[in-house]
Amino acid sequence: MEAAEIVQFKVWLLGISPMIWRRLLVSNACSLREVHGIIQVTMGWEGIHLYQFCLRSRRYGSWEVSASSPDVTLAELRLRKGARFTYEYDLNIPWRHEIRIEDHLPAEPGKTYPRCTGGDAACPPEDCGGPRGYLAGLDEASSLDALEDLHTMADILREVVLENRPEVLDDQHRRWQLEDALERGKARERARGRPFIRRLVNAQLRKG
Repeated sequence: MEAAEIVQFKVWLLGISPMIWRRLLVSNACSLREVHGIIQVTMGWEGIHLYQFCLRSRRYGSWEVSASSPDVTLAELRLRKGARFTYEYDLNIPWRHEIRIEDHLPAEPGKTYPRCTGGDAACPPEDCGGPRGYLAGLDEASSLDALEDLHTMADILREVVLENRPEVLDDQHRRWQLEDALERGKARERARGRPFIRRLVNAQLRKG
């Protein structure tokens, strides 16, 4: 998208530490509806829930929550450098994001927008219970139970591979121990969320 002016803003999730954040360059011709889509892609959400922006005592977003139309553009909102507002996603157990306008810049010739220029940390998985549920999942991923499952998998694989005893897997109890530990390990890995890879995010943004 070509634009006369670019808005640089930083968006981050509230209630989570270390900070999960992204920095974006967006055309001032973008509407809040489009900004919603850009944030979804950049953060790593899946766009399956309602949303709203809370700005100057007004709400813009999904019609189901009786908010104002999100088709207003950033240029029309006249957001000054340093202005802050919130973006909420999944209004049952909201993921609250704070957005800060960092600068207004001229569009660079040959550059495409929107573009992600920075960020850190994985996006929490959908429907994990909000910030509290997400942090609980991270605690579980590094718990003693997780370590015990790793020891179980390591012991069985050592017997099968290093000791060349594949018949160990014929033991129903040992096989169940391995499969159960693997399933719990996969669940813990999902709880960590979708990794942030800026190159892949920008490739998605270019696809629109």
